[in-house]
Amino acid sequence: MKLAIHNPSFTYEGGPENIGPTLAATARAAEEGGADQFTLMDHWFQIPPIAPHTEPMLEGYTALGFVAAQTERMRLGLLVTGVTYRHPGLLAKIVTTLDVLSGGRAELGIGAAWFEEEHEALGVPYPPLAERFERLEEAIQVCLQMWSDDNGPYEGKHYKLGETLNSPPAIQQPRPSLMIGGSGEKKTLRLVARYADGCNLYGRDRDVVAHKLEVLKGHCEAEGRDYAEIEKTIIWGANPLDDVDGFLAAMGAMAELGIDKVWVANKVADPPAWADEVCAQTVSRLAELG
Repeated sequence: MKLAIHNPSFTYEGGPENIGPTLAATARAAEEGGADQFTLMDHWFQIPPIAPHTEPMLEGYTALGFVAAQTERMRLGLLVTGVTYRHPGLLAKIVTTLDVLSGGRAELGIGAAWFEEEHEALGVPYPPLAERFERLEEAIQVCLQMWSDDNGPYEGKHYKLGETLNSPPAIQQPRPSLMIGGSGEKKTLRLVARYADGCNLYGRDRDVVAHKLEVLKGHCEAEGRDYAEIEKTIIWGANPLDDVDGFLAAMGAMAELGIDKVWVANKVADPPAWADEVCAQTVSRLAELG
């Protein structure tokens, strides 16, 4: 099993001028510690489950470009891009730019978006859930077309592109990997089976994760997709350092289900030191789980 580090907060000591140095040090600590991937959130405001919405939040892809310049090996992405935040043609171009400048390390994580308050605050349309899922599928189709040899038009219900030109192309071959976040059984996991290279589930309950994976397997059968091709990942909602042995025991159970990667995140006073310690305590032992 692989470890991924998720950075959910930019509330650092020293104010805005210390955000860059702290983020850079956190990413370098994660990479030097053997983390497979480093991700940020895709929000304009901080989200209430973590802290008040008035706390600092950076635009995700701009911040990832900065992180790319600080690292050399880790995969980079957002956990996850909200489909409502960017036109899909622009999104494909943004992820391609990250991939080119990072040497082929970008991943598109994408979902249907949920934080209505930040949309209202900044004047960004927030369609009903059913429409957001329609847009999600079309956005995925647009990105996949822009990462293919087909430069022709795209016409969907919500998006119409006259020419899906994407030059330069991504470095990754055949394209940047695509992960769909969320665990909705009727729509989200169906889209994973149809299009994605990976899924991301909330991982605190083993039985729930086992059930979601069985649902995904059923969708794969219906879509004619090889279930084994899909990377299965979870996000863990607690600080592993609070109980390292307990965390590793839980990950052993998840590995038995077929989980390939776990994201860990925590809002702490010293993120670089935390990332360094988490990696030191868990990376090699997670790898032993298979």
